[in-house]
Amino acid sequence: MTTIPVLIATRNAHKAKEIARILPAPYEVHTMAEHPEIPDPVEDGTTFAANAAIKAEAVSARVPGLVVADDSGICVDLLNGAPGVMSARFCGEHGQDEENNRKLLRELAALPGQAPYRAHYACAISLAEGGRQIASFLGTVEGQITLNPAGTGGFGYDPLFIPDDFSNRTMAQLTPQEKDSISHRARALQKLARFLAERGN
Repeated sequence: MTTIPVLIATRNAHKAKEIARILPAPYEVHTMAEHPEIPDPVEDGTTFAANAAIKAEAVSARVPGLVVADDSGICVDLLNGAPGVMSARFCGEHGQDEENNRKLLRELAALPGQAPYRAHYACAISLAEGGRQIASFLGTVEGQITLNPAGTGGFGYDPLFIPDDFSNRTMAQLTPQEKDSISHRARALQKLARFLAERGN
């Protein structure tokens, strides 16, 4: 089978590993670790889809072939959808998972008697080539936030998020296979894979 290279516009090793695990053959995943010369674009969009498009278009303008970008996060109902697009920078610095989790717990703890803390994970995937977005896809998973973090798997807010499909375990307590069966990223990537197959890529 001939492989089809796909560049994932991320330097997040956890995210790249998850995408590589989910995206089916014949796609061969490459990451921005192979392109240190390309600067990270400014993600100043107000939605996950906008930020994913910014990244996909900026990177695909610099390299040939298909580029896939992901923007994702968690949205808590009681916080009016926050952290939302600021999920990775909720504490002020990008990618500080533990600090982000602590800040979210502090904000929810300040709202006693409001449990269950309903929330959803969202993932927007943008597919681009030649500096232009070809298509975009959205995946979501519903659940709630626990004030008692649990689990060592996954990343981001996974120790705090209990998906409705596994109502007794956090996302961080699921096996990779269980997470891939219901995650927001998997659902968006499944739509991408169907689109690529129908397109003939």
